[in-house]
Amino acid sequence: MRPSTLRALNRAAELTRQNRLTEAMLIAEPVILTADEYEGEEIRQWLLDHVADFTGENHPDSKELP
Repeated sequence: MRPSTLRALNRAAELTRQNRLTEAMLIAEPVILTADEYEGEEIRQWLLDHVADFTGENHPDSKELP
């Protein structure tokens, strides 16, 4: 995954935890939509692995999400 993509996802997670979902989507959506199939899969896996980054909660089963 490109470093810029990872930065955008981390920032979106931070904004989401602050209840700033609209801003989070404005940052994350373009990165997700422009990803190729390989980076898209990396993004999907990162999101599954980092659910708690967005919720601020501990989700031990986060890898089992659809």
